Amino acid sequence: MAKKKKLASVLDKKVSKAKIRGKKLLKLLLVLVILWILTLIFAPSEVEYTNTSAGSIPNLELPLISDGETIISHTGYTLSYDEEHEQARWVAYQLTRDELYGDFDRQDNFRADPSILTESSTLSDYRSSGYDRGHLIPAADLSYSEEAMSDSFFMSNMSPQEGQFNRGIWSKLEATVRNFADTEGEIYVVTGPVLTDGPYKTIGKSEVSVPNYYYKAILDYTEPEIKAIGFLLPNEGSSASLESFATTIDELEEVTNLDFFPKLPDVQEAALESTFTTKSWDFDTFQASSKEREQFAKQAATPQKTAKAHPIYSFAKGTLTGVLVMVKKETMKIINLFIPDDAKEKIQEVFN
Repeated sequence: MAKKKKLASVLDKKVSKAKIRGKKLLKLLLVLVILWILTLIFAPSEVEYTNTSAGSIPNLELPLISDGETIISHTGYTLSYDEEHEQARWVAYQLTRDELYGDFDRQDNFRADPSILTESSTLSDYRSSGYDRGHLIPAADLSYSEEAMSDSFFMSNMSPQEGQFNRGIWSKLEATVRNFADTEGEIYVVTGPVLTDGPYKTIGKSEVSVPNYYYKAILDYTEPEIKAIGFLLPNEGSSASLESFATTIDELEEVTNLDFFPKLPDVQEAALESTFTTKSWDFDTFQASSKEREQFAKQAATPQKTAKAHPIYSFAKGTLTGVLVMVKKETMKIINLFIPDDAKEKIQEVFN
């Protein structure tokens, strides 16, 4: 009898919690409906205009900048230089489809960065060290400009990478990120070494730290699907799939002690950075022949029909993403109250 009363009490508590969460879920669904109606009312109309950036938030790619950080801007990217480790903590940039089809070749003019007043690492630091001068922003991402291509070879953009890593899995990730920009039209990228898990081995007279891990935080802030994804890879060769290194932006922030994409609206930032799905991204690697580059240049010179979004539409669509994630979380919390553990994984797969 006592056992039945205990089970009844546990069930009552679960039902009570489910009712509370159910009310919250209903409110979220109501907000969802309102936002959906707003997107229908203020749906963009087609107008003709010359290709412009779809982003509406200036410097969206920049992480939160702390007092005393050494921030350097070069053509095509911005970095935060860490004097203790003689390399960038992060390199941030916006990458568009147009920029991928540039035709400027690598210059390989590696050189110290004169913008670093305390002096950057040098070529001699890497010589005979056994490590590659690994680009943080790849030279191939800056092929649209001779100056940008040249700036990619500043030593402030280099970090000591294992050869098999730099020329293998990291290179593949770089080409895949370019494909993200090609398929989505425009993305925001923050990349760099993890400099929070030392002490580190060092190389050269400058004592350049050799990181154990590298990361990339990527944001697609264009319609129809706003999304984000992170990658965390050990500094070693690997034959594993890139998908196996995918993670949330929240996890990258915890590992790096950085705050990525802080200029996003708070609700949207929380939603985008707490979840990811590899199914939303095209993991092919980007390649473009000389002929394809020429054809793209001709097409880019012609004004295209595109949608001009009303501010209310942009707000509604952006907030919609955050509310959808919150609906998913609340639904899973209700399910967790009653569903056995062995069935939860299957349900989670359906949601993802």
